[in-house]
Amino acid sequence: MFTKKIPLIIISLFLIALIGFINPFSTKDSKELKGIYSLEIDENIIYNDIQKEFGITLDSFYVVSGRVKKNQNLALILNQSGLDRALASEATLNSASVFDIRNIRLGNQFKLYYTRDKDSILKYFVYQHNPTEFLKIDLNKTPVATKGEKVIANVLKTSTGAITSSLWNSMIENNVDPVMAIRLSEIYAWTVDFFGLDKGDSFKVIYDAQFVDSIPIGVGRIYAASFIHKGEELLAYEFTQDGEVSYYDQYGKSLRRQLLKAPLRFSRISSGFSKGRMHPILKIVRPHSGVDYVAPTGTPVYTVGDGIVVEKGFTKSAGNYIKVKHNSVYTTGYNHFSKFASGMHVGAKVKQGQVIGYVGSTGYSTGSHLDYRVWMNGSPINPLKIKAPPIEPIKEQNLQDFQSVVDSLNSSLKSII
Repeated sequence: MFTKKIPLIIISLFLIALIGFINPFSTKDSKELKGIYSLEIDENIIYNDIQKEFGITLDSFYVVSGRVKKNQNLALILNQSGLDRALASEATLNSASVFDIRNIRLGNQFKLYYTRDKDSILKYFVYQHNPTEFLKIDLNKTPVATKGEKVIANVLKTSTGAITSSLWNSMIENNVDPVMAIRLSEIYAWTVDFFGLDKGDSFKVIYDAQFVDSIPIGVGRIYAASFIHKGEELLAYEFTQDGEVSYYDQYGKSLRRQLLKAPLRFSRISSGFSKGRMHPILKIVRPHSGVDYVAPTGTPVYTVGDGIVVEKGFTKSAGNYIKVKHNSVYTTGYNHFSKFASGMHVGAKVKQGQVIGYVGSTGYSTGSHLDYRVWMNGSPINPLKIKAPPIEPIKEQNLQDFQSVVDSLNSSLKSII
């Protein structure tokens, strides 16, 4: 793909170098290096005009790309790149002062910048920690390590779609970043049961799409959304009050509630609240005072509200379980955990949305699931029918500013088709 840009003799020399005849990895033999890197010349290396990446002038170097492999750390990668061991050790030590090198992740990309001559000397190393954050080591003289961040470009966008099977699939079908499904589920967590969506439910959203180097990396701010569920339009507007960003309906009431609608995301209900259900193991009819959510083992389970852990333990029927008391009215229970989250003990304070355990199949269980229960004033109630009161609405002194936000965003929402 680059034969039109690089003279044949240069290509030949470079290919010979890669197979070991001219070996830039002078401290290791070719057998040891086989499979360490995914070697490729970036197509954007040769330009008529000067081009740069990470502040490095590209037309001066061959760029070798690789990905962190199992049991590789920074020192090992630098050693395997042909760098002198003493220099590699110094570069690693200097890097540790600006970046936690223990956090180098398996599978993440790094790049090696070699001089474009017969000596092929390594001059720069760049590790891409995430789409924006990177570690750069300048090896021209004494190793100098710097931690950098790429600029995120926010592009205002609108999207819309109808639900055919799930919110996640709807995003994919409408060419929207699937992360939007998670973001909307968080905004509407207190008002929409995402396990009970109807075919034909729909959404509209105004948001920032985020890009780095023209590559989409995710969803930024969500300014407004409209979600039609069971024929009812539920509006959400971003607004900052008392320094905290939250979402409110068109009347200035918070979309947050004291309890989340569900303790985990994107699953399905296998068994509902019932006064008489045939128990799948005991084979007797008895009440089922909760809702069973089928999910893979290890799926995080969130407490649905602020509270205190009042029970934690194991029983023959519930398996690993936790009870959280939220206030004088509501207590919630979570059964069949595969394991508890760190820090869970009786008396522990938990925050709404905090992970308290992980889905499993302990106790009387025929498969991996969460048995979720709610008690109101000590009596079990159907978790799917809770209507908890909202938290503080827009304050009177902020209403005019909020209304201005609503008015400006409404026209944009209405124009989305």
